[in-house]
Amino acid sequence: MTERALPVSRSLSAKLFLATLLSLVCALAAYMVVYGIGTQIVNRFYMSAEAVARRKAEIYTTFNRYITANQAAGNDAEALQRFLSQESYVSITVYSAEDLELPAIRRPASPSPGVENYVLPPSGDVGGKLYPMRFADGIYYISITDNSRTREDMLNRGMAFLVAAVVLLLVLFWYTNHLTVRIIRLSEETATVGAGDLEGTITVDGEDEIAVLAEDIDSMRHAIIEQMLSEKRAWESNSELITAMSHDIRTPMTSLIGYLGLLNRPESLSEEEKKRYLERAYGKSLALKELTDELFKYFLVFGSSGLEFHREDYDAQMLLMQLLSEAEFDLADAGLKVRRIDRLQEGRLINTDAAMLKRVIDNLVSNIKKYADRERPVTILTEEKDGWIAVAVSNAVAQRVAGTESTKIGLRTCSKILEGLGGSFSTERKGSRFSAGFLLPI
Repeated sequence: MTERALPVSRSLSAKLFLATLLSLVCALAAYMVVYGIGTQIVNRFYMSAEAVARRKAEIYTTFNRYITANQAAGNDAEALQRFLSQESYVSITVYSAEDLELPAIRRPASPSPGVENYVLPPSGDVGGKLYPMRFADGIYYISITDNSRTREDMLNRGMAFLVAAVVLLLVLFWYTNHLTVRIIRLSEETATVGAGDLEGTITVDGEDEIAVLAEDIDSMRHAIIEQMLSEKRAWESNSELITAMSHDIRTPMTSLIGYLGLLNRPESLSEEEKKRYLERAYGKSLALKELTDELFKYFLVFGSSGLEFHREDYDAQMLLMQLLSEAEFDLADAGLKVRRIDRLQEGRLINTDAAMLKRVIDNLVSNIKKYADRERPVTILTEEKDGWIAVAVSNAVAQRVAGTESTKIGLRTCSKILEGLGGSFSTERKGSRFSAGFLLPI
């Protein structure tokens, strides 16, 4: 998996904390808005002067009917308590004229007195308005207090709390649903890839732990694709090799069988023909040996345990001078002219395996000896390019082998070795000129 330290602000725990904080802020704002609107409605409508007067008139009428029906006296505290127990948000206080130090007033003319029928006396030391009412033992004054505002405030507060709770849950649900959608999408995309559709995309959204997981899964998908492509290329390469090798082996094998078949009938051949056929059969045997040797080298390099590198630091100029001098001597011994161009500077170090590098150069030398035109020189160039040591070898291809097909086992071996050494190998063919070269990092 990708080892990547996420900033604290981008982790899921930090985002969850921020989402919770945001939901609380939104809930508080919703509470304040709903409670404020509710308070304004209560103040404007429920607690208006007209509404308060109407409710007090209703309380006065209800209390008056209660007193009349029960023939209650003004000092009957038990009767007053029974009435108040039925009215949760009402308070009534009864005063006599003596309590208020007021002169006795005449009996009202109307047999059914109401609040509007009475002229309110001075309040004296008693706060609020006083309303006269006939009790069984005379006229008393009552003070009415409407506490239903408390009920409205409780309802308003409860509604505000309810709305705030809904807003809190909605914000948290929105965030958790966002995470859930991402997780479900990642699960579905992973299942699609797991089912074999490696071309299915993995969505990398955000920079939190879920995004890191998606990125790791996508990297794994690309790695599997690359591995499959590599295996496919290797399979195709091996198929091509087998096809080419079977052709190259079958040709000398057929000739060898033919010569041996002729030699198996000695009575029809002269001594000179026998000698000639034996020489040709021997030549075909050598060709077969060379092909099998090349095939062995190829499988040694491309096999599962073929390459073991022992890398050390070398002076590039000294190492290449030694290896290329041996190659130059070998080519000269084969009758080829060599032109060396050395542009390397001293003090350049390369970390490589000298034995493997010698195998690369030996393969190039073998290839040149097999296909090069003896009449034209072989050029060997060494130089430095942008932090790399470059070695290039070019030669003219002989007309006698210009159309010959090659298995290119040696070149494939070079490419594999250079890949393991951290460099690269390339070839180029322009007309009758063939070039091969490799790069090694300084």
